Amino acid sequence: MIDALRPLTPADIVRGQYEGYRDVSGVDPTSTTESYVAVRLAMDSWRWADVPIFIRAGKTLPVTATEVSIQFRHPPHDIFGSSDPVPANALRFRIWPEAQIVLSLAGKKPGAGRVPQAEELAFAQEPGSDMRPYDRLIGAALDGNRLPFARQDAVEAAWKVVDPVLDDVVPVHTYSRGSWGPKEADALLPDGHYWYDPVG
Repeated sequence: MIDALRPLTPADIVRGQYEGYRDVSGVDPTSTTESYVAVRLAMDSWRWADVPIFIRAGKTLPVTATEVSIQFRHPPHDIFGSSDPVPANALRFRIWPEAQIVLSLAGKKPGAGRVPQAEELAFAQEPGSDMRPYDRLIGAALDGNRLPFARQDAVEAAWKVVDPVLDDVVPVHTYSRGSWGPKEADALLPDGHYWYDPVG
């Protein structure tokens, strides 16, 4: 499936570096190494046609979490007939810390009228009941279990996707510690959309 991803272009990526990164001991004061990246991916396959894929990762963000959020398209007919924005239905997987699955659905607020209201159904793992991702990988390597690791053809396909934007092709924007990264990343999203910010 990785080989169906289109190679990235400079318009598909925003690189960032948190303020103060160059003051860290051992870091080159002229470093252009990123501490944040946001990308917009597209896949050439009938199943994923016109479905944008957005990824962002960085250091010194407000929350340390690994999540996958799937936002469903709005139905063609607005059953609420309201001028208020209708929250999008979404399915969210939290991978780390503490595994969790959350289904967010737009429903009708109780009472008269048709006012939309988001409701969430969540399933969460017991706190502390899972190993950290790196612990699992190290354990798999020690056991000789190759399943959690990418095959060589998958690694080569991934390099073909990112190779066009390596070597400082894209400028680095600064961002404040404790923020969600440089504001330039918002331009990757379609109009009316926003990044999902995980909570701690």
